[in-house]
Amino acid sequence: MRVLKSGSLWLALLLALAGCSTAPRQGSVPPPSWGPTPAGVVTNAPVLSKPPGKPAKPQPPAPAPAPAFAPMPANLTAMEWIPLDRWSQLNGLHPPQRFPGQTQVSYTISTPRGVLALKSNSHIARWNGMELQLGFPTEETNGHLLVNSLDAQKTFSPLLEPFSLPLKDHRVIVLDPGHGGSNTGTKSVLGNHFEKEYTLDWAKRLKPLLEAGGWTVYLTRTNDVEVSLSNRVTFAEAHHADFFLSLHFNAPPRPNPEPNGLETYCLTPVGMPSNLTRDPDDDITQFFPNNNFDSQNLQYALRLHRALLEVNGGADRGICHARFIGVLRRQNRPAILIEGGFLSNPREAKRIADPAYRQKLAEAVAGALTENNPAAAFSLAPDGLRDTTSKP
Repeated sequence: MRVLKSGSLWLALLLALAGCSTAPRQGSVPPPSWGPTPAGVVTNAPVLSKPPGKPAKPQPPAPAPAPAFAPMPANLTAMEWIPLDRWSQLNGLHPPQRFPGQTQVSYTISTPRGVLALKSNSHIARWNGMELQLGFPTEETNGHLLVNSLDAQKTFSPLLEPFSLPLKDHRVIVLDPGHGGSNTGTKSVLGNHFEKEYTLDWAKRLKPLLEAGGWTVYLTRTNDVEVSLSNRVTFAEAHHADFFLSLHFNAPPRPNPEPNGLETYCLTPVGMPSNLTRDPDDDITQFFPNNNFDSQNLQYALRLHRALLEVNGGADRGICHARFIGVLRRQNRPAILIEGGFLSNPREAKRIADPAYRQKLAEAVAGALTENNPAAAFSLAPDGLRDTTSKP
């Protein structure tokens, strides 16, 4: 799958490219209401309405005793913003720590499950060192960091929730080796090999490992045949899958040997602009069946992304949201798509061509999908506050 990133929030790019090429895009149209609030997580922080380009100033703190916060309105939209310190307080967390910098101010929140790091005027967050892309860039006003209400609901709240695998007596997963047949995917810069070969090999190596961990495993294809996106979705439905995992490898839309690293995709929540798009219009009002699993999608993505970073040495391009990925939209279950590395990068292409490396990728995924998760110790990187919007 081909992917290009950009830091521009409001720019829509149209790419008509073969394979899996996409282009970055962020939107600014106010969305409809949130979905249901996850159980056990408080999201009813006081909100601030902010017209585009003109952030509202948070109200000064009330004298003790502080009054109760008003409930968040049911029709909350992306034009409303929340002071991060208030959101933290209502979720029983310590106040954010503020670290002034030369160009940006950094904030961290310590939670029982990890550390969330944010920067002012950035759509890049970090969770336990992993890059996590927001739908809207943060903004700082009068020493308070404002976060968009949809990011608070759809990005931050799932970080506080416990992750649970399906019950052991019913764990069904559909592995989707990307491409196949005449749909070759991207070509490796090393030799006459294609994405479709490596994704199928990855899935076949992963299948017995997951079965040993208690999963019933089905592959959308077991040989070099082309399978339509709709048939891949139908296949998962017919097998009553509890989780759908699509496996891919990457390349930029234009020849460039520099981009490298891991990317993981979830379907974009309703009302939020996508981090990446293929179409000229990213309709934020669209609701797809898989949007019922926004929180679970992100939790699975975090778990697998972290495990795979242990294999690739920490080359991290982030957990992102995209709405154009047809194989995810109609899924009636948690579903994510992983880009395991760049076949356009000579160093990564050499790794991917090595069967031993593909075995490590399979072992990482299998470990993340069992109770004995070898990636659980992945810690906050020393540069955990680094903003990576300028990467290739």
